[in-house]
Parts: sequence; C-alpha cells; structure tokens
Amino acid sequence: MTVAEQTQQMRNGKGFIAALDQSGGSTPKALRLYGVEESAYSSEAEMFDLIHAMRARIIKSPAFTGDKVIGAILFEQTMDREIDGIPTATYLWNTRKVVPFLKIDKGLEAEVDGVQLMKPMPGLDALLDRAKAAGIFGTKERSVVGAANAKGVAAIVEQQFAIGAQVAAHGLMPILEPEVTISIPDKAEAEALLQAEILRQLDALPVGRQVMLKLTLPSVANFYAPLVDHPNVLKVVALSGGYSRDQANAILAQNRGIIASFSRALTEGLSAQQSDAAFDAVLGQAIDRIHAASIAG
Repeated sequence: MTVAEQTQQMRNGKGFIAALDQSGGSTPKALRLYGVEESAYSSEAEMFDLIHAMRARIIKSPAFTGDKVIGAILFEQTMDREIDGIPTATYLWNTRKVVPFLKIDKGLEAEVDGVQLMKPMPGLDALLDRAKAAGIFGTKERSVVGAANAKGVAAIVEQQFAIGAQVAAHGLMPILEPEVTISIPDKAEAEALLQAEILRQLDALPVGRQVMLKLTLPSVANFYAPLVDHPNVLKVVALSGGYSRDQANAILAQNRGIIASFSRALTEGLSAQQSDAAFDAVLGQAIDRIHAASIAG
C-alpha cells in the first residue's frame, strides 16, 4: 500500500521535493552557508555528523510536512542514519508523510562532447537493494549538459535511461537528472536537443514503465510541456541550478505541471546560530514560497 500511496503523492501532491542530498564534495560549502566553518570540524566523520544534524533539524521542523514538501532526496549516509532513533527514510514517511528518495550517482566524469556523464557506480545493485529495504521510494542521478552538442546530449540521455532501467528493476522510481548549465550561451538549443532525446527514450520504454525527470528551468516557459504530458513520466521537477530562490521561484511559476526540487535555494538563510523559533520561521517562509511557485503552474 505504501508504494501506491507514495506514487499517488508524487503524481498528485500539491507541493515540491526537498533536495537534502549534498555529498562529500559539496558538504563543506553547504555547512559554510549554514554558518559552520571548516574550523568547526577536524575530520570527515565530524563533517558528516554536522550535516546530518542540519538535515535532521530541517526534517523535524514543524514546517517540513507532506502538505507542502511531498518528497525529499537523501544522501546515502543520511539514509543509513537515524532521526530520534528512527531510520531517516522511515521517519520521513511515517512521521512527516514525505516520500524518501536516494541520490545514487558517484559524481561526474570529465567533460567530453560538451557533457559530463556519471562516473561508474560499482555496487549499485547492492545499494538499490539496501535502499528498497530501508523504505526508499526512488532514486536520483545527476549528469550535466554543458553545450548544445547532439552527440553528447544523446550519450547523456542514453546513460540516464540505462541507469533508470536498473533502478526500476529493483522496484524503485528513478529521477533522471540531465542538468543543463544555466550560464551556457546555447542553453535553449541544448534544451531542444535534450527534450528530443528524452522523448525518444520515453517512447521506447516498456508499457506501464514510468520515470521522473529533474531538469533545469527552461529558457522558454512551458517548453517541457511535452514531457509533463507524456504518459511515461510520473512527474517533472526542476532544480534551482544556481538561480537565487526568488529567481527560481519566478521562473518555476511560469511552467505548468513542473514542481521544485531545490537544494541550496531551500536552505538559503538558514543558520546553525539561529534559535529554533527563528530557524523554523525562515524555513517555513522558504517552504511557503517554493510551494506557491510549484503549484502556480
């Protein structure tokens, strides 16, 4: 029943997905923005303890519930940890009614043909088994488009769908994330190539198979409407991609059927030094604004 409920929440829920999946490389920056300098920890273990404390504080905030935050993407270490003695994914669903996802990629390869493919993922099947057992609903895997290069874009979409098929074989819902860098001069052209390749792959999926897509906010409003409306797409979500929260929200609101999946734009303004009341107020305002933009379209 849980998977059916969670699928329904992803399809019809009036809210957005929180990306709480900073990994080793991006954790120091996330902590610095949170007011925790690198001098505050002396080992990777201490660093991950601090980022887990931040994530737990966010998840336990009264504002963080399935009414507006319909899903959350976790880093592997977060899945393996607990909140108040309860495994994180279980806590998210049972206590907050937030659908748990897991980031599975291991980072990016060097750029070739204008794109950065995902690095190999040794042990992925074992990780997916663990995720399923932990109550994870789906996964997220990120690669990057850095130019409107037809060969590169075809390669990146092919890899995304291949990993998506591996994820689906374990009974999990894949979020495919071929991010287009917002600063490239040929962004609109890259988006056109990307959409054409995604549609080709979607049309080739087995009957009844669905994926989710996490995409950079498009240069032209509603450009991704064919993806939003495709029967093999459960949901299209958007990353903030370097835009400020206000910019991202403004663009998101112009795109029908796409909801947010923001990371840095969600945690903007949060600080370890804030009282719980101040922290909850800042987070609540951020959630309200991202929620409003997600349902506006």
